[in-house]
Amino acid sequence: MKKLIAIVMFLGIIAAVHTSAFAQDEPDTAMAANDTTAMVEDTTATAEVPEVATEEEEVAEEEEAKGVHNVLKTKFIEGDPIWMTPVLVALVIGLALSIERIITLSLSTTNTKKLLTRVNDALSNGNVEEAKDICRATRGPVASIFYQGLDRLDEGVEQVEKSLVSYGSVQMAMLERGLVWISLFIALAPMLGFMGTVIGMIQAFADIEAAGDINPTIVAGGIKVALLTTAFGLIAAIILQIFYNYIISKVDSIVNAMEDASITFVDIVIRTKVANQDK
Repeated sequence: MKKLIAIVMFLGIIAAVHTSAFAQDEPDTAMAANDTTAMVEDTTATAEVPEVATEEEEVAEEEEAKGVHNVLKTKFIEGDPIWMTPVLVALVIGLALSIERIITLSLSTTNTKKLLTRVNDALSNGNVEEAKDICRATRGPVASIFYQGLDRLDEGVEQVEKSLVSYGSVQMAMLERGLVWISLFIALAPMLGFMGTVIGMIQAFADIEAAGDINPTIVAGGIKVALLTTAFGLIAAIILQIFYNYIISKVDSIVNAMEDASITFVDIVIRTKVANQDK
């Protein structure tokens, strides 16, 4: 009897242990499954993050590429095209005149040393017509004034000097042509901007009077027009002023080259006259 009871108790203990172990394995399996699912989700999320980041980077690059253009266009519209357009027109016309002057002055630059050497060789050989052909074939104001001097070579050195001075003044005036209009647009651009400022402030005070109250939202539009037109006018003037100063420096350089070359040319003419008299 006692053996039967012991066997039953032993079997009961084994069943209890087995049930307990099965109960523990089930949560562990569930936890493992949950961990596996979580890992899969984390992996998926991790895999998706670079794609999102890549898309955001592409969008940022596109916005950066279009940034300056969009900002300028937005500010132009916010500043009221009625007052911003005259400033833009002044800038465009001033830039067109400046570019035309820069191209013309660049084409007017001459290698004076080479030209003087060729003219000197031709005159040393007594060939005045060859010297004239050299001047006609050479571009720039220096060659033009040399041609005028050679054309009056038979009238004496004094007439050559006078022709160089008079025609040099003509060439200088041609080099400075259009600078008056550039300086006009330099002064006009900020003035147009200030006009927009005044109109914007008048509009702001008119809005305050109509509303009967000082509300930042009411006056913001007029003040924005005032500030933006002034800023654009000053920017336009600064850009044109830089071009204007460069053109002035280029003109001064060409004029100095003309003066130095003219002095050397007169010396060549005098030496040629002396050499011909000795013969």
